[in-house]
Formats: sequence, structure tokens, C-alpha cells
Amino acid sequence: MAHTTKGSLVSDKKDSLLEGFKAFLTRGNVIDLAVAVVIGAAFTNVVNSLVKGVINPVVGAFGTKDLDRYTSCLQEPCETNAAGDVVSGIPIMWGTVLSSTLSFLITAAVVYFLMVLPMAKYLARRARLLAAKEQVEEVMEVSELEVLKEIRDALVAQRRGPEQSGTP
Repeated sequence: MAHTTKGSLVSDKKDSLLEGFKAFLTRGNVIDLAVAVVIGAAFTNVVNSLVKGVINPVVGAFGTKDLDRYTSCLQEPCETNAAGDVVSGIPIMWGTVLSSTLSFLITAAVVYFLMVLPMAKYLARRARLLAAKEQVEEVMEVSELEVLKEIRDALVAQRRGPEQSGTP
């Protein structure tokens, strides 16, 4: 039977687990992830509303007003009750799949064009600026090195005196 006295192996593992969990929570990534989940959930509602409010009526101009009503019957007879539950048969609800696919594509397009693409351009621009700054610093270091060499040579020439300064 293991006991958890202070300094025992079990107590040390428990303390390190709690410390690790505390570090994980305070690192900041958890907050970012929570914000992303909340925004994603809200954004999903917007996209679903767009599909149901705009895309379904456009598709409805060519057929049924609701994509969820597009079905095929795998085993006849396909019958549903008033609540939409299947009573008999095996329906393939491809309209629901189409609606979900459209929601996914719209979400992916918005995320790509409004978040991923601008962030990639920003990071590329930042990398170019950083590279240019490093090149300027490198040139400055080289020119500083040249100036320091000239100062060294001038000091050496002063020490030797005017009669010994054959080379700078």
C-alpha cells in the first residue's frame, strides 16, 4: 500500500503533474485555443445561416426549397412521418450531405481568404524586412570593421613616428 507522505515518490509525481498542468494553463496557449473555439462556434452559426438563408433558396429555385429534403430511396418504400423520422425503407439523404459540404467549403474559403492568406502575406513581408535589416546590420558591421582597422593603422603609424611609417 502506497502512502503519500511529503517527499515520497507518489507525492512527487502528483506535485509535478499539478505543476505541469498549472504551467500548461498559464502558458497562454489554452486561452488562445478557447477563444478560437468560441469564435469557431459562432462562425459556424453564421455559415449555417448563410447556407439555409441564401444557398437553400437559390437551390430551391430549381427544385425543393430545402436541401435536406433531397433524398433517394435505397430500399422501397421510403416513408417518413410528420416529424421527419423514417418509418420504412432506407433513405439516402444526399441533400443533407450536400448542405454540410457547402457549409464546409464556405467556412474553409472564409478562413483561408480572411485569415490564412493575410497572415501568410504578413509573415512573408516580416521575413523580408527582417532579412533586409540583417543585411544592413551586416554591411554596418563590415564598414565599422573597416573604420576600426583604419583607426588601428593610424595609431600604429603615430607610435612608430613619421620616419617609420612606410606602410599605413
